[in-house]
Amino acid sequence: MTRVVVVGAGLAGLVAARHLTEHGLDTLVLEQADTVGGRVGTTVEDGFTLDRGFQVLFPSYPAARAELDLDALDLRRFSPGAIVARPGSRSVLADPLRDPTAALETALNRAVTVGDKLRVLWLRIALARRSLDELDDDTTIKEKLAEWGFSERFRRRFVAPFYGGITLDRSLSSSAYVFEYTFKMLAAGAAAVPARGMAAIPRQLRARARDAGATVETGRTVVSIDRTDPGVRVETTGETIRAAAVVVATDPVTAASLTGCEEIPTEGRGCVTQQFALPERLETGGRILLNAADTRPNQIVPVSEAAPEYAPGDTQLVSATFLGIPREDDQALASEVRATLSAWYPDRSFKNLRLLRTDRIPFAQFAQPPGRVTELPDVDAPADPVYLAGEYTEWSSIQGAMASGRQAGQVLGRRLGGDQDQSRNWNQPQTQTQAKSYDR
Repeated sequence: MTRVVVVGAGLAGLVAARHLTEHGLDTLVLEQADTVGGRVGTTVEDGFTLDRGFQVLFPSYPAARAELDLDALDLRRFSPGAIVARPGSRSVLADPLRDPTAALETALNRAVTVGDKLRVLWLRIALARRSLDELDDDTTIKEKLAEWGFSERFRRRFVAPFYGGITLDRSLSSSAYVFEYTFKMLAAGAAAVPARGMAAIPRQLRARARDAGATVETGRTVVSIDRTDPGVRVETTGETIRAAAVVVATDPVTAASLTGCEEIPTEGRGCVTQQFALPERLETGGRILLNAADTRPNQIVPVSEAAPEYAPGDTQLVSATFLGIPREDDQALASEVRATLSAWYPDRSFKNLRLLRTDRIPFAQFAQPPGRVTELPDVDAPADPVYLAGEYTEWSSIQGAMASGRQAGQVLGRRLGGDQDQSRNWNQPQTQTQAKSYDR
Protein backbone atom coordinates (compact mmCIF):
# COMPACT_ATOMS: atom_id res chain seq x y z
CA MET A 1 0.00 0.00 0.00
CA THR A 2 1.26 3.50 -0.86
CA ARG A 3 2.48 5.36 2.23
CA VAL A 4 1.87 9.05 2.90
CA VAL A 5 3.20 10.96 5.93
CA VAL A 6 1.27 13.85 7.45
CA VAL A 7 3.41 16.15 9.59
CA GLY A 8 1.26 17.70 12.31
CA ALA A 9 -1.91 16.54 14.05
CA GLY A 10 -3.79 19.80 14.22
CA LEU A 11 -7.25 20.13 12.70
CA ALA A 12 -5.92 20.30 9.14
CA GLY A 13 -3.59 17.33 9.52
CA LEU A 14 -6.23 15.10 11.09
CA VAL A 15 -8.80 15.92 8.41
CA ALA A 16 -6.21 15.34 5.68
CA ALA A 17 -5.29 11.98 7.22
CA ARG A 18 -8.86 10.74 7.17
CA HIS A 19 -9.39 11.67 3.53
CA LEU A 20 -6.05 10.22 2.46
CA THR A 21 -6.87 6.94 4.18
CA GLU A 22 -10.31 6.84 2.61
CA HIS A 23 -8.55 7.09 -0.75
CA GLY A 24 -6.82 3.81 0.08
CA LEU A 25 -3.47 5.25 1.23
CA ASP A 26 -1.38 4.07 4.18
CA THR A 27 -1.34 7.28 6.21
CA LEU A 28 1.02 8.01 9.12
CA VAL A 29 0.54 11.20 11.13
CA LEU A 30 3.52 12.49 13.12
CA GLU A 31 2.86 15.08 15.84
CA GLN A 32 5.61 16.77 17.84
CA ALA A 33 3.45 17.46 20.90
CA ASP A 34 2.11 14.84 23.28
CA THR A 35 -1.48 15.62 22.29
CA VAL A 36 -3.31 16.35 19.04
CA GLY A 37 -5.05 19.59 18.16
CA GLY A 38 -2.33 22.16 17.56
CA ARG A 39 -3.54 25.51 18.90
CA VAL A 40 -6.88 23.96 19.87
CA GLY A 41 -6.39 22.52 23.34
CA THR A 42 -8.09 22.10 26.70
CA THR A 43 -6.98 21.23 30.22
CA VAL A 44 -9.10 20.45 33.27
CA GLU A 45 -7.92 21.94 36.57
CA ASP A 46 -9.79 21.90 39.89
CA GLY A 47 -13.01 21.14 38.06
CA PHE A 48 -12.62 23.99 35.54
CA THR A 49 -12.48 23.30 31.80
CA LEU A 50 -9.83 25.67 30.46
CA ASP A 51 -9.41 26.07 26.72
CA ARG A 52 -6.11 27.41 25.39
CA GLY A 53 -7.17 30.97 24.78
CA PHE A 54 -10.76 31.96 24.12
CA GLN A 55 -11.84 29.92 21.11
CA VAL A 56 -15.28 29.08 19.77
CA LEU A 57 -16.68 26.97 16.95
CA PHE A 58 -19.12 28.34 14.41
CA PRO A 59 -21.33 25.26 13.80
CA SER A 60 -22.55 26.82 10.57
CA TYR A 61 -19.07 26.63 9.05
CA PRO A 62 -19.32 24.39 5.96
CA ALA A 63 -16.25 22.45 7.11
CA ALA A 64 -17.72 21.90 10.57
CA ARG A 65 -20.90 20.50 9.07
CA ALA A 66 -18.98 18.24 6.69
CA GLU A 67 -16.13 17.00 8.89
CA LEU A 68 -17.59 16.89 12.41
CA ASP A 69 -20.37 15.05 14.17
CA LEU A 70 -21.79 18.19 15.76
CA ASP A 71 -24.38 16.31 17.82
CA ALA A 72 -21.65 14.19 19.41
CA LEU A 73 -19.76 17.34 20.44
CA ASP A 74 -22.71 18.27 22.69
CA LEU A 75 -22.35 21.95 21.85
CA ARG A 76 -23.15 24.80 24.25
CA ARG A 77 -24.12 27.94 22.37
CA PHE A 78 -23.53 31.58 23.24
CA SER A 79 -26.49 33.91 22.82
CA PRO A 80 -26.46 36.00 19.63
CA GLY A 81 -25.03 39.49 19.81
CA ALA A 82 -23.12 40.98 22.71
CA ILE A 83 -23.25 43.39 25.61
CA VAL A 84 -21.62 46.74 24.88
CA ALA A 85 -19.89 47.72 28.12
CA ARG A 86 -18.50 51.05 29.32
CA PRO A 87 -17.90 52.41 32.82
CA GLY A 88 -21.30 52.41 34.53
CA SER A 89 -23.10 51.30 31.37
CA ARG A 90 -24.02 47.96 29.80
CA SER A 91 -26.44 47.49 26.91
CA VAL A 92 -27.49 44.52 24.81
CA LEU A 93 -27.07 44.54 21.04
CA ALA A 94 -28.45 41.36 19.49
CA ASP A 95 -30.06 40.02 16.35
CA PRO A 96 -33.82 40.26 16.99
CA LEU A 97 -34.49 37.79 14.18
CA ARG A 98 -32.54 35.08 16.00
CA ASP A 99 -33.16 36.21 19.56
CA PRO A 100 -36.62 37.80 19.83
CA THR A 101 -36.30 37.94 23.62
CA ALA A 102 -33.61 40.60 23.20
CA ALA A 103 -35.55 42.68 20.66
CA LEU A 104 -36.71 45.30 23.16
CA GLU A 105 -33.28 45.64 24.81
CA THR A 106 -31.67 46.02 21.40
CA ALA A 107 -34.23 48.60 20.33
CA LEU A 108 -33.55 50.64 23.49
CA ASN A 109 -29.77 50.36 23.16
CA ARG A 110 -28.34 53.89 22.96
CA ALA A 111 -24.73 52.82 22.47
CA VAL A 112 -25.38 52.75 18.71
CA THR A 113 -27.77 54.67 16.50
CA VAL A 114 -31.14 53.53 15.18
CA GLY A 115 -29.74 53.86 11.68
CA ASP A 116 -26.93 51.46 12.51
CA LYS A 117 -29.40 48.90 13.88
CA LEU A 118 -31.40 49.08 10.66
CA ARG A 119 -28.22 48.74 8.59
CA VAL A 120 -27.32 45.56 10.53
CA LEU A 121 -30.68 44.05 9.54
CA TRP A 122 -30.17 45.16 5.94
CA LEU A 123 -26.66 43.68 5.92
CA ARG A 124 -27.94 40.41 7.32
CA ILE A 125 -30.39 40.10 4.43
CA ALA A 126 -27.90 41.30 1.80
CA LEU A 127 -25.15 38.87 2.78
CA ALA A 128 -27.60 35.99 3.09
CA ARG A 129 -28.31 36.43 -0.62
CA ARG A 130 -24.63 36.37 -1.58
CA SER A 131 -22.67 33.19 -2.14
CA LEU A 132 -19.40 32.65 -0.32
CA ASP A 133 -17.42 32.99 -3.55
CA GLU A 134 -18.70 36.57 -3.92
CA LEU A 135 -17.17 37.88 -0.69
CA ASP A 136 -14.87 40.91 -0.82
CA ASP A 137 -11.10 40.49 -0.29
CA ASP A 138 -10.19 43.85 -1.83
CA THR A 139 -10.99 46.27 1.02
CA THR A 140 -10.58 46.49 4.78
CA ILE A 141 -13.37 45.91 7.27
CA LYS A 142 -13.27 49.59 8.19
CA GLU A 143 -13.59 50.70 4.56
CA LYS A 144 -16.42 48.27 3.93
CA LEU A 145 -18.39 49.47 6.96
CA ALA A 146 -18.00 53.07 5.78
CA GLU A 147 -19.16 52.04 2.31
CA TRP A 148 -22.28 50.49 3.87
CA GLY A 149 -22.97 53.70 5.79
CA PHE A 150 -22.27 52.55 9.36
CA SER A 151 -21.38 55.32 11.78
CA GLU A 152 -17.99 55.81 13.40
CA ARG A 153 -19.64 55.25 16.79
CA PHE A 154 -20.93 51.83 15.71
CA ARG A 155 -17.52 50.85 14.38
CA ARG A 156 -15.75 52.02 17.54
CA ARG A 157 -18.15 50.70 20.16
CA PHE A 158 -19.30 47.42 18.66
CA VAL A 159 -17.42 46.23 15.58
CA ALA A 160 -13.90 47.11 16.81
CA PRO A 161 -14.08 45.02 20.01
CA PHE A 162 -16.28 42.27 18.50
CA TYR A 163 -14.09 41.76 15.43
CA GLY A 164 -11.01 42.57 17.47
CA GLY A 165 -11.78 39.27 19.17
CA ILE A 166 -12.10 37.49 15.80
CA THR A 167 -9.20 39.07 13.88
CA LEU A 168 -7.10 40.20 16.90
CA ASP A 169 -7.09 43.66 15.33
CA ARG A 170 -9.30 46.48 16.64
CA SER A 171 -8.15 48.82 13.86
CA LEU A 172 -10.39 46.85 11.45
CA SER A 173 -7.60 46.76 8.89
CA SER A 174 -8.19 43.06 8.14
CA SER A 175 -9.83 41.97 4.90
CA ALA A 176 -13.57 42.52 4.58
CA TYR A 177 -13.67 38.86 3.48
CA VAL A 178 -13.22 37.78 7.11
CA PHE A 179 -16.02 40.08 8.26
CA GLU A 180 -18.47 38.99 5.58
CA TYR A 181 -17.72 35.29 5.99
CA THR A 182 -18.06 35.26 9.78
CA PHE A 183 -21.08 37.58 9.71
CA LYS A 184 -22.85 35.10 7.41
CA MET A 185 -21.94 32.21 9.67
CA LEU A 186 -23.10 33.99 12.83
CA ALA A 187 -26.37 34.95 11.14
CA ALA A 188 -26.91 31.26 10.41
CA GLY A 189 -26.02 29.92 13.86
CA ALA A 190 -24.59 30.99 17.20
CA ALA A 191 -20.96 30.49 18.24
CA ALA A 192 -20.51 27.49 20.51
CA VAL A 193 -18.10 25.36 22.52
CA PRO A 194 -18.25 21.60 23.13
CA ALA A 195 -19.46 20.73 26.62
CA ARG A 196 -16.11 19.04 27.32
CA GLY A 197 -13.97 21.81 25.90
CA MET A 198 -12.58 22.74 22.50
CA ALA A 199 -10.15 19.80 22.61
CA ALA A 200 -13.18 17.58 21.93
CA ILE A 201 -12.92 18.73 18.29
CA PRO A 202 -9.43 17.36 17.55
CA ARG A 203 -10.18 14.27 19.68
CA GLN A 204 -13.14 13.53 17.44
CA LEU A 205 -11.12 14.20 14.28
CA ARG A 206 -8.39 11.87 15.54
CA ALA A 207 -10.93 9.13 16.23
CA ARG A 208 -12.42 9.52 12.76
CA ALA A 209 -8.97 9.38 11.15
CA ARG A 210 -8.02 6.27 13.15
CA ASP A 211 -11.36 4.62 12.40
CA ALA A 212 -10.62 5.16 8.71
CA GLY A 213 -7.29 3.39 9.17
CA ALA A 214 -4.75 6.21 9.69
CA THR A 215 -1.98 5.86 12.29
CA VAL A 216 -1.48 8.87 14.57
CA GLU A 217 1.71 9.07 16.62
CA THR A 218 2.42 11.87 19.09
CA GLY A 219 5.79 12.89 20.50
CA ARG A 220 7.37 12.55 17.04
CA THR A 221 9.38 15.53 15.79
CA VAL A 222 10.12 15.95 12.08
CA VAL A 223 13.37 17.83 11.48
CA SER A 224 13.61 17.79 7.68
CA ILE A 225 11.89 16.72 4.48
CA ASP A 226 13.87 15.84 1.35
CA ARG A 227 12.57 14.94 -2.08
CA THR A 228 13.99 11.72 -3.48
CA ASP A 229 13.49 9.84 -6.72
CA PRO A 230 10.89 8.57 -6.24
CA GLY A 231 9.01 9.95 -3.26
CA VAL A 232 10.25 11.77 -0.19
CA ARG A 233 12.45 11.16 2.84
CA VAL A 234 11.15 12.37 6.21
CA GLU A 235 13.78 12.73 8.93
CA THR A 236 12.59 12.58 12.52
CA THR A 237 14.69 12.85 15.68
CA GLY A 238 15.00 9.07 15.79
CA GLU A 239 14.08 7.61 12.42
CA THR A 240 14.16 8.06 8.67
CA ILE A 241 10.82 7.41 6.97
CA ARG A 242 10.42 7.00 3.23
CA ALA A 243 7.05 7.74 1.67
CA ALA A 244 5.43 8.44 -1.66
CA ALA A 245 4.44 11.93 -0.50
CA VAL A 246 4.21 14.14 2.56
CA VAL A 247 1.56 16.60 3.74
CA VAL A 248 2.96 19.37 5.94
CA ALA A 249 0.23 20.41 8.37
CA THR A 250 2.24 22.27 11.00
CA ASP A 251 2.07 25.90 12.14
CA PRO A 252 2.91 28.46 9.40
CA VAL A 253 6.47 29.21 10.50
CA THR A 254 7.42 25.53 10.74
CA ALA A 255 5.66 24.76 7.45
CA ALA A 256 7.60 27.50 5.68
CA SER A 257 10.86 26.17 7.13
CA LEU A 258 10.19 22.53 6.22
CA THR A 259 8.92 23.20 2.70
CA GLY A 260 10.72 26.38 1.64
CA CYS A 261 7.37 27.71 0.40
CA GLU A 262 7.70 31.50 0.53
CA GLU A 263 3.97 32.07 -0.02
CA ILE A 264 3.10 30.82 3.47
CA PRO A 265 2.26 33.83 5.69
CA THR A 266 4.54 33.97 8.71
CA GLU A 267 3.55 37.34 10.17
CA GLY A 268 1.46 36.50 13.22
CA ARG A 269 -0.93 38.24 15.55
CA GLY A 270 -0.92 37.29 19.20
CA CYS A 271 -3.09 37.59 22.26
CA VAL A 272 -3.14 36.89 25.98
CA THR A 273 -6.14 35.18 27.52
CA GLN A 274 -6.70 34.95 31.25
CA GLN A 275 -9.27 32.73 32.92
CA PHE A 276 -10.76 33.38 36.34
CA ALA A 277 -12.99 31.79 38.94
CA LEU A 278 -15.77 34.11 40.10
CA PRO A 279 -17.83 33.05 43.15
CA GLU A 280 -20.76 35.31 42.24
CA ARG A 281 -22.22 35.02 38.76
CA LEU A 282 -22.32 37.67 36.08
CA GLU A 283 -25.77 37.46 34.53
CA THR A 284 -25.20 38.14 30.84
CA GLY A 285 -27.69 35.79 29.27
CA GLY A 286 -24.84 33.85 27.69
CA ARG A 287 -23.42 36.89 25.85
CA ILE A 288 -19.90 38.24 25.71
CA LEU A 289 -19.01 41.63 27.16
CA LEU A 290 -17.33 44.00 24.69
CA ASN A 291 -15.01 46.74 25.94
CA ALA A 292 -16.40 49.82 24.19
CA ALA A 293 -14.35 52.27 26.26
CA ASP A 294 -10.76 51.17 25.69
CA THR A 295 -8.73 48.25 24.39
CA ARG A 296 -7.69 46.42 27.58
CA PRO A 297 -9.02 43.84 27.87
CA ASN A 298 -10.73 43.59 24.50
CA GLN A 299 -13.57 41.42 25.77
CA ILE A 300 -14.65 39.56 28.90
CA VAL A 301 -16.68 36.38 28.58
CA PRO A 302 -18.57 34.56 31.35
CA VAL A 303 -17.90 31.25 29.60
CA SER A 304 -19.87 29.07 31.99
CA GLU A 305 -22.99 31.18 31.44
CA ALA A 306 -23.16 29.47 28.06
CA ALA A 307 -21.38 26.24 29.05
CA PRO A 308 -22.15 25.39 32.70
CA GLU A 309 -19.94 22.29 32.46
CA TYR A 310 -16.88 24.55 32.29
CA ALA A 311 -17.08 25.45 36.00
CA PRO A 312 -17.83 23.49 39.17
CA GLY A 313 -20.79 24.19 41.45
CA ASP A 314 -21.98 27.77 41.69
CA THR A 315 -18.62 29.20 40.62
CA GLN A 316 -18.43 30.96 37.27
CA LEU A 317 -15.59 30.71 34.75
CA VAL A 318 -14.72 34.09 33.26
CA SER A 319 -12.34 34.66 30.35
CA ALA A 320 -10.63 37.94 29.44
CA THR A 321 -8.57 38.55 26.29
CA PHE A 322 -5.88 41.17 25.65
CA LEU A 323 -4.85 41.77 22.04
CA GLY A 324 -1.15 41.54 21.28
CA ILE A 325 1.33 40.41 23.93
CA PRO A 326 1.36 42.96 26.78
CA ARG A 327 4.60 43.32 28.73
CA GLU A 328 2.87 43.34 32.10
CA ASP A 329 3.03 40.19 34.20
CA ASP A 330 0.04 37.96 34.81
CA GLN A 331 -1.01 39.57 38.09
CA ALA A 332 -0.84 43.07 36.63
CA LEU A 333 -3.12 42.03 33.77
CA ALA A 334 -5.48 40.35 36.23
CA SER A 335 -5.68 43.63 38.14
CA GLU A 336 -6.73 45.37 34.93
CA VAL A 337 -9.51 42.82 34.47
CA ARG A 338 -10.76 43.41 38.04
CA ALA A 339 -10.67 47.16 37.51
CA THR A 340 -12.57 46.88 34.23
CA LEU A 341 -15.28 44.68 35.73
CA SER A 342 -15.58 47.05 38.69
CA ALA A 343 -16.09 49.95 36.29
CA TRP A 344 -18.74 48.06 34.34
CA TYR A 345 -20.46 46.80 37.50
CA PRO A 346 -19.96 49.63 40.04
CA ASP A 347 -22.36 47.96 42.49
CA ARG A 348 -20.27 44.76 42.59
CA SER A 349 -17.01 43.79 44.23
CA PHE A 350 -14.51 41.66 42.34
CA LYS A 351 -11.94 41.14 45.07
CA ASN A 352 -12.69 37.41 44.97
CA LEU A 353 -11.98 37.13 41.24
CA ARG A 354 -9.30 34.41 41.24
CA LEU A 355 -6.84 33.98 38.39
CA LEU A 356 -6.71 30.36 37.23
CA ARG A 357 -4.58 30.45 34.11
CA THR A 358 -2.87 32.79 31.65
CA ASP A 359 -2.16 31.79 28.05
CA ARG A 360 0.27 33.97 26.10
CA ILE A 361 -0.07 33.04 22.44
CA PRO A 362 2.39 34.98 20.24
CA PHE A 363 1.06 33.45 16.99
CA ALA A 364 -2.69 32.97 17.36
CA GLN A 365 -3.39 33.64 13.68
CA PHE A 366 -1.68 35.17 10.67
CA ALA A 367 -2.35 38.72 9.56
CA GLN A 368 -5.11 38.97 6.94
CA PRO A 369 -4.97 42.33 5.15
CA PRO A 370 -6.98 42.86 1.94
CA GLY A 371 -5.76 40.63 -0.85
CA ARG A 372 -4.23 38.05 1.48
CA VAL A 373 -6.91 35.38 1.02
CA THR A 374 -6.49 35.32 -2.76
CA GLU A 375 -2.67 35.30 -2.44
CA LEU A 376 -2.38 32.30 -0.14
CA PRO A 377 -0.62 29.20 -1.50
CA ASP A 378 -2.45 26.22 -2.92
CA VAL A 379 -2.10 22.88 -1.15
CA ASP A 380 0.30 21.72 -3.89
CA ALA A 381 2.37 24.92 -3.91
CA PRO A 382 5.66 23.34 -2.68
CA ALA A 383 5.65 20.99 -5.73
CA ASP A 384 5.04 17.29 -5.80
CA PRO A 385 5.47 15.15 -3.68
CA VAL A 386 5.25 17.77 -0.88
CA TYR A 387 1.84 19.24 -0.05
CA LEU A 388 0.39 21.70 2.46
CA ALA A 389 -2.56 21.46 4.85
CA GLY A 390 -3.26 24.39 7.11
CA GLU A 391 -5.37 27.49 7.44
CA TYR A 392 -2.61 29.32 5.57
CA THR A 393 -3.95 27.90 2.29
CA GLU A 394 -7.47 29.20 3.01
CA TRP A 395 -7.93 31.85 5.74
CA SER A 396 -7.12 31.97 9.43
CA SER A 397 -9.94 30.08 11.14
CA ILE A 398 -11.15 26.63 12.14
CA GLN A 399 -13.03 26.64 8.84
CA GLY A 400 -9.82 27.38 6.96
CA ALA A 401 -7.86 24.64 8.72
CA MET A 402 -10.40 21.88 8.12
CA ALA A 403 -11.16 23.00 4.55
CA SER A 404 -7.44 22.93 3.76
CA GLY A 405 -7.04 19.47 5.27
CA ARG A 406 -9.87 18.14 3.14
CA GLN A 407 -8.48 19.79 0.02
CA ALA A 408 -5.00 18.36 0.60
CA GLY A 409 -6.42 14.91 1.28
CA GLN A 410 -8.56 15.02 -1.85
CA VAL A 411 -5.88 16.36 -4.20
CA LEU A 412 -3.15 13.97 -3.05
CA GLY A 413 -5.59 11.12 -2.55
CA ARG A 414 -6.79 11.35 -6.15
CA ARG A 415 -3.23 11.50 -7.42
CA LEU A 416 -1.94 8.47 -5.50
CA GLY A 417 -4.98 6.46 -4.51
CA GLY A 418 -7.59 7.15 -7.10
CA ASP A 419 -11.06 8.57 -6.58
CA GLN A 420 -12.08 6.27 -3.73
CA ASP A 421 -13.02 8.74 -1.00
CA GLN A 422 -16.33 7.63 0.48
CA SER A 423 -16.78 10.62 2.80
CA ARG A 424 -20.02 12.54 2.49
CA ASN A 425 -20.35 15.22 -0.14
CA TRP A 426 -18.76 18.55 0.81
CA ASN A 427 -21.85 20.44 -0.30
CA GLN A 428 -24.21 18.52 1.98
CA PRO A 429 -26.21 19.61 3.80
CA GLN A 430 -25.35 23.01 2.33
CA THR A 431 -26.91 24.75 -0.62
CA GLN A 432 -25.20 24.64 -3.99
CA THR A 433 -23.15 27.75 -3.21
CA GLN A 434 -19.67 27.23 -1.87
CA ALA A 435 -16.68 29.40 -0.98
CA LYS A 436 -14.09 30.12 -3.61
CA SER A 437 -11.50 28.62 -1.29
CA TYR A 438 -13.18 25.21 -1.56
CA ASP A 439 -12.02 25.02 -5.15
CA ARG A 440 -8.43 26.00 -4.33
